[in-house]
Amino acid sequence: MKLPTTRTVGRVILVGAGPGDPELLTLKAARAIGEADVLLIDDLVHPDILIHARPDARMVGVGKRGGCESTPQEFIERLMFAEARAGRTVVRVKGGDPFVFGRGGEECAHLRAMGIAVEVIPGITSGVGAASAAGIPVTHRDHAQGVAFVTGHSKKDGEGPDWAALARSRLTLVVYMGMARARHIAAALIDGGMRADMPVAVVQNGTRADQRRLVTQLDRLADDIAAHGMASPSVIVIGEVVALAAADALDALVGDTRARCEG
Repeated sequence: MKLPTTRTVGRVILVGAGPGDPELLTLKAARAIGEADVLLIDDLVHPDILIHARPDARMVGVGKRGGCESTPQEFIERLMFAEARAGRTVVRVKGGDPFVFGRGGEECAHLRAMGIAVEVIPGITSGVGAASAAGIPVTHRDHAQGVAFVTGHSKKDGEGPDWAALARSRLTLVVYMGMARARHIAAALIDGGMRADMPVAVVQNGTRADQRRLVTQLDRLADDIAAHGMASPSVIVIGEVVALAAADALDALVGDTRARCEG
């Protein structure tokens, strides 16, 4: 009598692809991409990273960018579950690090609750990678004893970061997804006690060949973003450490690539 077969459940690997430069991908991440049956790829992942994938791997774009039409999170989670439940190795390739504004925590919780094994491979988050590529140390013994990574978005209920508390913290602030709210953020920090001439940098397409950088000060932030045509994807770095960047690179704008959306 033929015995019934059991279906092997696959797994999901959340891979951090780093801030943009494909050479910043870790060896472990490259190996995971090469093991994938199915790749779910974020919009900001550099295409050269996909040279590590198998020729027969299925690739699905699941772009999520501020200000643009995005793939619904619920669809992504359903797709990961369905493919893993069918016995496949699913690799979710995210820009930066999966656990820094990458919704990796939500995806892990959902999949593990459904009985799917999940592995997380860290990547260099853009708040560190882009700042470093722009010559800005996010911490410094004399100027910043810590750094805070903050989202510029508010939650659906309108609640956002406590900008007044952040203004008093004396930490370097690295703001993700803050371009569309730059004027509000600057005003809230100044109202919270941060000085109006605090150095600020905007780094667009950080670590990529078309990286652009703008150095200004807090009370001019929104106007200078508009004047120089800075756009997403960008991070905003606020703090004394910005003044430590190489003087010959201040206000450097390399190239003229414009992103499609504000965010």
